[in-house]
Amino acid sequence: MKEKKDLKKLDAVALKQEVDSLRKELFNLRLNKITGQVKDYTQFGKLKVQIARALTFITQQEQAKSQEFENKKS
Repeated sequence: MKEKKDLKKLDAVALKQEVDSLRKELFNLRLNKITGQVKDYTQFGKLKVQIARALTFITQQEQAKSQEFENKKS
């Protein structure tokens, strides 16, 4: 898992790839839970937080771009 400062440096495309990767990891963790192979259940929360954080950075970047576009229009 990447840290907050590492995620903030990524562009939107890389962040979307990171979200996809984290979602796959969460899916695999859920499968392992069903088979009884999960030892650390805190991983679920950590992955969900990482996904939310990456999605937040994507939204912030999109809003910044739209704000720049609006400023250029005026």
